[in-house]
Amino acid sequence: MSVIAEVKQRLDIVEFVSEYVTMQKAGRNFKGLCPFHSEKHPSFFVFPEQQSWHCFGACGTGGDIFSFIMKKEGIDFGQALRLLAQRGGITLSPLEAPNKAEDEKKERLFQINEAATEYYYHLLSSAKAGEVARSYLARRKVMPETIKEFRLGFSPDAWETIKNYLLGKGYTEKELVEAGLIIEKEEGGSYDRFRNRLLFPICDIQGRVTGFGARVLDDSLPKYINSPQTPIFDKSSNLYGIDKAKSAIRKKNLVIIVEGYMDVLTAHQHGWQNVIGSMGTSLTEKQVEGIKRLTNNITLALDADLAGEEATLRGKAILAYSNAEADVILLPPGKDPDEVIGEEPTLWQKLVEQAMPILDFAFQSVISKVDINKARDKSLAVQKLLPSIYGIKDPVQQSHYLKKLARELKIEESAIRAALRESKAGQKRSQPSKPTEQSRLTRQFVSSHIEERCLALLLQYPELRPLARELSPEHFESTENREVFVKWQHSSDISDLESKLDTSLLEHLYYLVNNKNFPPAIRESEQTRHRDLAQCILRLQEKLSRKLETEKEATLEIEREKGGISAELSKLEEQGINSGQQLQEVFVKKEEKHGFNEGRTHQLG
Repeated sequence: MSVIAEVKQRLDIVEFVSEYVTMQKAGRNFKGLCPFHSEKHPSFFVFPEQQSWHCFGACGTGGDIFSFIMKKEGIDFGQALRLLAQRGGITLSPLEAPNKAEDEKKERLFQINEAATEYYYHLLSSAKAGEVARSYLARRKVMPETIKEFRLGFSPDAWETIKNYLLGKGYTEKELVEAGLIIEKEEGGSYDRFRNRLLFPICDIQGRVTGFGARVLDDSLPKYINSPQTPIFDKSSNLYGIDKAKSAIRKKNLVIIVEGYMDVLTAHQHGWQNVIGSMGTSLTEKQVEGIKRLTNNITLALDADLAGEEATLRGKAILAYSNAEADVILLPPGKDPDEVIGEEPTLWQKLVEQAMPILDFAFQSVISKVDINKARDKSLAVQKLLPSIYGIKDPVQQSHYLKKLARELKIEESAIRAALRESKAGQKRSQPSKPTEQSRLTRQFVSSHIEERCLALLLQYPELRPLARELSPEHFESTENREVFVKWQHSSDISDLESKLDTSLLEHLYYLVNNKNFPPAIRESEQTRHRDLAQCILRLQEKLSRKLETEKEATLEIEREKGGISAELSKLEEQGINSGQQLQEVFVKKEEKHGFNEGRTHQLG
């Protein structure tokens, strides 16, 4: 049995979730107030038979015990596996377990950063040397409460202040270098990295200080510097203020991403707690992956001078890879979010409400810079925008943007579609490299067996990829299978997939790639493999249909508590729906969204 399966066997989801949510019996299931958003009526259900959960309120999401703790704590699969394994008294294998020495080293660095944060905050709030920084923050209208909440600090204009303080705490010079707080001299010795600067502690989602951003208080350059890359600090994955914003992001189901530290402080001070900082002009894959654990609704507030088409298109490509979308707030020229929020809060509210889809912004940015009377410029615009259009999975949206591009450039739509077909034909599929064999104990095949069989076919036979267009992440209930499927969708081969997966999932990946014993044998002819995959997809759709039926019962339970089905029917009538089967249509539409209906499901039986 794999460690993932063992965790699920040892831990009961009802018992585990009850530690976070007050649950009450609802027929065969349990219900409570959703822990991911505010609500008055329980819309959060746990299903003991399926060992799953689902929110029927604002979240509209669900999953197994892994996805619950990942969403609740804002952690990745590897962290969830370690936490749940420890809870279940399960010892992880070397492949799954973190390196103990490496973990101890990281913990030491977190302690050093915590001690530095406390000292820098003391200097800012109490020391005479911090007066210049206090005056600067007062001019920027940063309130004392905000300074305290974000634990801002000050590094004095001296060469060995933090060094001597931390050495006195028992930390070594080598450790301080590794934490990025001091810099080694070539001729020997060392000195403080941050001097005469306002300090912004940068935390991970759990609130641990990973590094620092630092701003000068005069006209010297560079204006901002950050901690260097360390074992716990990676600028490409950090998001400033994420620890303070995570609850508001979940509650509002929206994140607004700004560029600077001061933008974040001002936003939070004015009630926009769902604002975080990217610490740069371009989003990265790691940042988007972290955000998606909290919400899929992303809005970018870009400085008009920095919202270049290349940065926008790179951001669009990253969002497409991560299966996410975003809107763009285009600020007035020369204005930062911090200025707009502080000076004209009503304008900021309006700009948030009028944010445009990122691809529309890309169109505006690219086309405004070309001469549509020149064939070469038209071709250049198509080359820049076509990859983003190609990445659109919804055929209706893709058609919309193809028509828009043809209209904007005043060329035939057929020419754009021909270019799109060429782009598709030019995509190469690499053959997967053979991963290293990993030993694996015999597994228990329960509901996840069909998911694994489907994934095994797709991983072992790349030519079957086109047949998987009907599949979505929702077809995979087990978090480990869903994680593999999502990363597989955006990988060119097994080696590429390996690099994208958390190391805790590699054993599961190797099992799927190497196992040839799923009945019927998937080593048969190409025709047999096609038939087998088609059957897998039908059974996954059937399984999802049964899940929707269970959810339907839970939804009816919610409606009965709110005043009965008639309450829902009245609501639908107000919306202009006058059929006598309104409620049933709600569920039919939900089922049709997944590409199947009840009749098709009964045929499968």
